[in-house]
Amino acid sequence: MKSKLATSAVTAEFASSEDAGSFEAKTYAKVGRRLIPFLMLCYLGAYLDRVNVGFAKLQMLNDLRFSETVYGIGAGIFFLGYFLFEVPSNVVLHKLGARNWLARIMLTWAVISASFVFVKSPTVFYILRFLLGVAEAGFAPGVILYLTYWFPAARRAKALSLFFMAIPLAGIVGGPLSGYIMHAFQDVHGLAGWKWLFMLEALPSLFLGVAILFYLDNGIAGAKWLSDEEKALLKRNVEKDNAQTVKHVSIRAFIADRRLWLMAAIYFCVVMGQYGLTFWLPTIVRRTGVADPLWVGILTAIPYLCAIVALPLIGASADKRRERRLHLAIPMLVSAAGFATLPMLGSVGASIICVSIAAAGILASSSQFWALPTAVLGGMSAAAGIAAVNCFANLAGFFSPAIVGWLNDLTGKATAGLLFISIAIVLGAVLVFFVPAKTVNR
Repeated sequence: MKSKLATSAVTAEFASSEDAGSFEAKTYAKVGRRLIPFLMLCYLGAYLDRVNVGFAKLQMLNDLRFSETVYGIGAGIFFLGYFLFEVPSNVVLHKLGARNWLARIMLTWAVISASFVFVKSPTVFYILRFLLGVAEAGFAPGVILYLTYWFPAARRAKALSLFFMAIPLAGIVGGPLSGYIMHAFQDVHGLAGWKWLFMLEALPSLFLGVAILFYLDNGIAGAKWLSDEEKALLKRNVEKDNAQTVKHVSIRAFIADRRLWLMAAIYFCVVMGQYGLTFWLPTIVRRTGVADPLWVGILTAIPYLCAIVALPLIGASADKRRERRLHLAIPMLVSAAGFATLPMLGSVGASIICVSIAAAGILASSSQFWALPTAVLGGMSAAAGIAAVNCFANLAGFFSPAIVGWLNDLTGKATAGLLFISIAIVLGAVLVFFVPAKTVNR
């Protein structure tokens, strides 16, 4: 039933009321049904294994006597490994094919994620978080690159919005699931609930990593589920789209391009907000007076439910209007307002409303951002460029939890950390307007 609902939603998104009867619309709906739900499941597993440390924190810090600063550094050090290996990973994927490389990524991180059961000291915690970043490096930008093999720029924002819905889905599923595991499995066979959390939530990634080998195709040519006419249409549209971009640009020349650094700076600010939300949301909820991990998990699902409504609506609007900058900047400003207002509130209900606004805005921004760099890059420059932007920007994933954790220890409150995140998001929204509209509004 869930699979049918997911594929029906994808079909509706790709086939608008204007062209539902056209061959092209039906073809893209078919591609969407085939690829997007499965890739969403894979990214859901990735995101769950990346951020479940935020739930483990509720028990782990007391058991291991870790400070907020130790947790913040450990949560963020994941992104140092990610930073070092992301660009090489995306280039290898482009050369060797998506199927085997994405499977390798998923299987590796599943094993490392389960290994967190052995954490006893800050050093082991840091090492495993770093290795998890190394293992996962290249997955998200690899999928973004993979979608450019199938969808032209005019249809890409919608595809990316649907794919990035896996992030709020991870919150909707992962919050209650994580809370339940920690509540129900505490002291089962003598193991703490947070250890069961890491072991059990690694299993979906393990199974999906194997499934990739049998399900994904490396590109249009190898897709046996498409007719020759459908393949020709998809190939023609992608080639036409790539002809409008700069091709065969060397990595060195691209790194010298100011657009790379502008886009990296914008996404850096988005990521600051994204991981300010995911790594600290359980703590924010608990500080309103909710003690039971099960109820913390249930309440953290609400902001992600709001985000999952916002993502496809904003993505469809961006494609319909062929406008990219406002559809990125406005959600960022809305999110910043949610983060800035949150410290002023004390009640559970009001806090959930504000954090829901912040979640909807920042997660919509995460998906809308990628319509910018993918609109101007093609070929190998896209492989290196997408990975480079994501790579440098994801360093914010290190700084965000580390700085917020330090500020929380320093002040004894979450106020300073949340205001810091809000200011960073506003700065990113301002930088969006330095991107020329003519290069992305198509």
